[in-house]
This record gives sequence, structure tokens and C-alpha cells, in this order.
Amino acid sequence: MTQFWIYSVLLLVAALLLLLWPILRGIKDQTEEDRTALNIALYEEHIAELEEQHANGALSADQLAEGRLEASRELLDDTDVGRPKQSAKLGTALPLITALMLPVVGLALYFHWGASDKVALTLSLAEQPKTAAEAIQRLEETVRVQPESLDAWYFLGRTYMAEQRPKEAAHAFEKAVELAGRQAELLGQWAQALYFASNNQWNEHIQGLVDEALAQDPNEATSLGLVGIAAFEARRYQDAINAWSRLAQGLDPRDPSFQAIQTGIERARAALAASSDGQVENSQPAESLSTEPAAANDYQLQVEVALSDALVGQVSATDTVYVFARAQDGPPMPLAAKRLTVGDLPARFAMTDADSLMPNLKLSSVQLIELKASISSDGDAMQAQWVSDAVAVDAAEEASHTLLIDQEN
Repeated sequence: MTQFWIYSVLLLVAALLLLLWPILRGIKDQTEEDRTALNIALYEEHIAELEEQHANGALSADQLAEGRLEASRELLDDTDVGRPKQSAKLGTALPLITALMLPVVGLALYFHWGASDKVALTLSLAEQPKTAAEAIQRLEETVRVQPESLDAWYFLGRTYMAEQRPKEAAHAFEKAVELAGRQAELLGQWAQALYFASNNQWNEHIQGLVDEALAQDPNEATSLGLVGIAAFEARRYQDAINAWSRLAQGLDPRDPSFQAIQTGIERARAALAASSDGQVENSQPAESLSTEPAAANDYQLQVEVALSDALVGQVSATDTVYVFARAQDGPPMPLAAKRLTVGDLPARFAMTDADSLMPNLKLSSVQLIELKASISSDGDAMQAQWVSDAVAVDAAEEASHTLLIDQEN
């Protein structure tokens, strides 16, 4: 942005020089005219002296003629009589007033019709964001400056979902739908964000969005996944199997999400068989958090969680701390979780397969994992007030991974 203003000032200086040139040239011409007038006055005075000397008899007629010729030569040498005079003059007032008004009017017009905010945004987007929070800040600035940008609203919604901020994501996807029309993919993303924002509660609005998306595209992935999740949590296991099976048919078996969907189908089938036999299902619900110690031979992901010094006076020792692990390239639902309190921090522990939220989808089955910690004063993981940056983890590494809760959600 500094470079932009430097170039603007240079252009302004050039424009001012063009406007002030008549004044500068006029000053030079006036100086030359004054010098010429002085030379003529001296010439006339010298001629008068010669004529007076001739009248007194001091000079002959020939000497008088010779003196006049010499004085004329000196006048020609000292006076520029060959340059034609300017026939038209602008004066000094008009160029001077114009020069003074130019920067004022120019700046006023630029700030009214210009795009300094877009220039600043373009310069900021030239650098890659270092954190998810910085990426969100840039996307938020983009939609503020360019509210008609469909891509910005869409990626802002996706980033909000990755950061477990479904309420903001729902608003972003709603704006994307307004700009692009009611496309199946956008409707599915919007419905998913609304579902998680309402604490996994299904409603008529979500049902309407899903029905509309699937009417356009019966294989729309986000809508099918969402229908399966809602059906499973409502113990409609056959509906969950049907939705997830259709979703799996459209996925590449090498896709990280494919194995997660297959595991969900298997779990739904087992639950359906158990319920058909009149047995009570005893599987762990998706919202529960395991705190049981792991067996010695379990896969272990070493995690350290700490609280920023700046937040010490802003949280209570009884506030709930959540640590989530999810597939980096998979769905936003966590694979595993730990629940602590602020009073336990700083804490160091191992996340294992015993912390998996679904028994048939183990933490150890995912190669690339994303860790994130948050604090909720009311115990609702979806309404956390403070969060850490997300940390990408390669499951093959045995190092300890630190999560510092230091920013507002």
C-alpha cells in the first residue's frame, strides 16, 4: 500500500508542475522584460548625452553618428529581440487556484469512487496465511470488501466448519446460496452447518434443504452423510444404512472418508441387528467423551494442553476443556476426544483408541490427524468461548504435540 501512495504522490507532483508551468514561465518572461526596459532606458540616456555634447560642440556630426551606432549595437547585444512575444497569457490566478484544488479534489474523488480497501486486500492476499485464524480474518475482510464474491463466502463457510464454528458457517453458506442460486452442493453444506449449530437437532428447515438438494442430485454427498448421521442418532438404523450406502457408492475407495462411511454402515447394521433381537444398544453415543485409561498396547497420541497466561483471569477452574482429534482430510465430526477442566491445566496425556467416539472407527486407523482444544463455560462443546490453533499430526510420528488455548472463538 505504501508503494501505491508513493506513485500517487509522484503523479500528483507531475500534474502540479504542468499546471504551475505558466506561472514559472511568466516569472521568467517578466524578468527578461524588466531587463530589456532597463537597457532601453540606458540607451536613451546615452543618446541624450551624445546629442547634448554635439550641441555644445564637443562632438562633431560624424562622432555623434558613430556614438549612436555603437550604443545601438550594445543595446542589441543586451536585448533578446529575436524571440516572439507571447500573444496570450493565462495569468497567475487560474493556474495557482487549479494547482491548489487539484490534490484536494483528487483525494476526495478517490476516497469516494476509489478502491483503496480493495488494493490493501489484494496486497494482503498475496501472502499465505500462517494460521487458521489469519485465514478466517482475511476471508472475512474479503466478504466485507467484496460481498458479491461467491468463492469467498463458500471458503469462509468451509473454514468455519473446520474450526467448529457452525453458526458462522451457516450464515456464510446462506450468503453463498443467495449469490449462486439454490445449488445442491451449497444446500447440503448449509443444512450440515445448521444441524451442528442446533446441537445435532433436526428440524423442518434442515429437512427442507436436504430434500431440495437430493431432489436436484440424489447422490449429493454432504446431504447423504447428514441424513445418515441424523437417522443413526434417531436410531433409524436402516435409513442410516441406506443413506451411507448410497454415499459410499460415489466415493473412491482410496478416499479417507470411504473407510469412515463403511465403519458407520457396519455399526448401523450391528445396532439394527441388536435392536431386532430385542437387545439394548450399549454403544458409546457420539457426544460422550471417554476418560478411561488405555491399555498398554493401544496406539498413543501424546498431547500437551496449556492455558495462555492472558486467559488465566478470564476462565474458571471448573470450565470444561475439550480436546478433539479428527481426520485432517475427512468429515468435520471428531474421531476421538478427551474432556478435562481448566483446573487440570497444564495437562499431558495420551489419546488412544479408547478415546474414539465410535468403537469401530479407531483413532489409529487415520494417518493424518488434526488436534484442537477448546474451553466451554457451560459444558457445551459446540459453544466454546476459547480455542487453540489446530495442529496437524502425522500418526507415524511419536512426538508430543502441544495445544495452547490462547484465542477467543
